[in-house]
Amino acid sequence: MGSFIVEGGQPLCGELVPSGNKNEALPVLAASLLATTPMTLHNVPRIGDIRSMIKLLKGLGATIKTNPDGSLHIDGRELNNQEPQRDLSAQIRASFLLAGPLLARRGHLVLPRPGGDRIGRRRVDTHLLALEMLGANITVEKDYHLTAPNGLHGAEIFLDEASVMATENAVMAAVAAEGNSVICNAASEPHVQGLCHMLNAMGAEITGIGSNVLHIKGGATLLGCEHRIMSDHIEIGSFIGLAAVTGGEIHIREVEPDNLRMIRLTFSRLGVETKLSGTTLIVPPKQKLKIQCDLGGAIPRIDDAPWPGFPADLTSIAVVTATQCRGTVLIHEKMFESRLFFTDSLVAMGAQIVLCDPHRVVVSGPASLYGAELSSPDIRAGMALLIAALKAKGRSVIHNIRQIDRGYEQIDLRLNGLGAKIERTLV
Repeated sequence: MGSFIVEGGQPLCGELVPSGNKNEALPVLAASLLATTPMTLHNVPRIGDIRSMIKLLKGLGATIKTNPDGSLHIDGRELNNQEPQRDLSAQIRASFLLAGPLLARRGHLVLPRPGGDRIGRRRVDTHLLALEMLGANITVEKDYHLTAPNGLHGAEIFLDEASVMATENAVMAAVAAEGNSVICNAASEPHVQGLCHMLNAMGAEITGIGSNVLHIKGGATLLGCEHRIMSDHIEIGSFIGLAAVTGGEIHIREVEPDNLRMIRLTFSRLGVETKLSGTTLIVPPKQKLKIQCDLGGAIPRIDDAPWPGFPADLTSIAVVTATQCRGTVLIHEKMFESRLFFTDSLVAMGAQIVLCDPHRVVVSGPASLYGAELSSPDIRAGMALLIAALKAKGRSVIHNIRQIDRGYEQIDLRLNGLGAKIERTLV
């Protein structure tokens, strides 16, 4: 599984370029199966989840080659009749993004239950209900059996939750369906917008991008295109927390400022200052890190919300950042009932955290952190523990780093370039 051996206590300084957005790259790869000609994707992150998705597509008959510039050339015209591989599907939740494209292309598929982070129940009901409205028949047994014997047809869809992946599945199916569709209560995160813009470049007609109501004219022939995946705002948020906690100065280049508004605002409530210079985000060194109280001196609350709210994937980073800030803050993770359980590891390192219930923690700081033996439970908690280890006095060992590698590209090499001391072991 591999481990990181981390010597903490060093401020990290220097420049970073964020990887491509993982949560855009995964649906874009799935959508490539809808193209009737080859396509090229740029800025695809080289991470574990992407490698698993590429293997899934190849198993379905797609041809994928890496160009000299690192871009991917994808030809998904000649699909076979194989179902998505069970072992790969169990590794990533994004395997379920194949439902819309494969249903549109083949009219039938059997999907194993998806894998991914173990952060609580992650229902797929919204995906299936949306596909049913477009004409799919669904049987749930050990696996999910989907058929569309009469093809897919446009419909008005109201999602029972603003699920990112369900929105993406519904959009991919709707652009291939006959007739027009409206998706209400749609997710509007940057990665959903990126998928929609790529589908439009392929020949689809989607309007309302960036809002929670998408209008789709279906049935157009979709051609391959060139598409560049945007920078990963979750990785950028992780680097903001990293710089603040370790006390260094980090310049993050090639960011998309509009995607960072709520992220920067939320970190500012923890006393973390950031500055923009064009498309470079600067985190200054040696910050005071004082939590900003609400009006009247009340203890503030940080909570996640659908876009443009604070992303749930940055909750773990906010928690570890708060351990180094003067004051007290309540952090409320609304979506997943197991995401905050990793805070036991931070407490073992010396953090002052009270786990109120599965969704809420109270963090007081600043706390002195000490090296410990840890295990990464999921992608984001793994990164939060790595940040804590880089701040801690002494040596830490982080096991199960496959989880971190699923979402962060060569993170040990990139952070060592900033002055970190991280050694990767293979056992």
